[in-house]
Amino acid sequence: MGKKEEEEIIRIAKKMDKMAQKKNGAGALDLLKELRSVPMTLELLQSTRIGMSVNAIRKQSTDEEVTSLAKSLIKSWKKLLDEPGGGEKPSDEKRKEQTTPVVSPSQGSPEAKEESTSDSIRLKCREMLANALQTGDDYIAIGADCEELGAQIEECIFQEFKNTDMKYKNRVRSRISNLKDMKNPNLRRTVLCGSVTPERMAKMTAEEMASDELKEMRKNLTKEAVRDHQMATTGGTQTDLFTCGKCKGKSCTYTQVQTRSADEPMTTFVFCNECGNRWKFC
Repeated sequence: MGKKEEEEIIRIAKKMDKMAQKKNGAGALDLLKELRSVPMTLELLQSTRIGMSVNAIRKQSTDEEVTSLAKSLIKSWKKLLDEPGGGEKPSDEKRKEQTTPVVSPSQGSPEAKEESTSDSIRLKCREMLANALQTGDDYIAIGADCEELGAQIEECIFQEFKNTDMKYKNRVRSRISNLKDMKNPNLRRTVLCGSVTPERMAKMTAEEMASDELKEMRKNLTKEAVRDHQMATTGGTQTDLFTCGKCKGKSCTYTQVQTRSADEPMTTFVFCNECGNRWKFC
């Protein structure tokens, strides 16, 4: 990362921040054109936070040329996340499901617009959701408005339950836990990029939010359960030597398989013919 490029980007970022604060975008187009010529890297995006400055200009500007160029820059920078170690590209199917332009994740979809609230519980939940979205540095590179996204997710959850009871709180907690999971950065990135809308994030199941590693583990466990069942029911031996722990019946089928090293005892898979219960003895 060149020191010269970093200083140049920081200079532009400061000017843009002042423009956004004063709501005066005069000169923003020239600054955006300067940025377009800078060879951007993920490290520069993270150290300068330029994505947030450009996004702020995009949101307050009424100049179509400014907003168009800002969106184009953010879109090109987000591709840096798709490089090795940077995240995954949304699939075509996910892109079709989007109700938010991918270059404008902070705006959310029409249904996700948050409403103001003075409820202390809701405000705290919005704050915690925003903090969870800020885990890591992805939100800087993407230029996402985490506070707005957190408020949109909370609004969708509140609209479902219509109160702040335990179901509401548990739903919020599960979102926060999964968004903060350092082993599951893709979930956070898809929300920040807009691939997963606030409405979708508010309703996702634990299985849907799980990391790729956990999904693969669950898949393997399911395969093992199916295999165990098949072993016990296909080509097994009828017996009354086992008692089912579920129905107490004795009509069973068992199969013995060498699942460990040759000097270890065989594993016995048992299937209850009466209630369908299955278990194994090692």
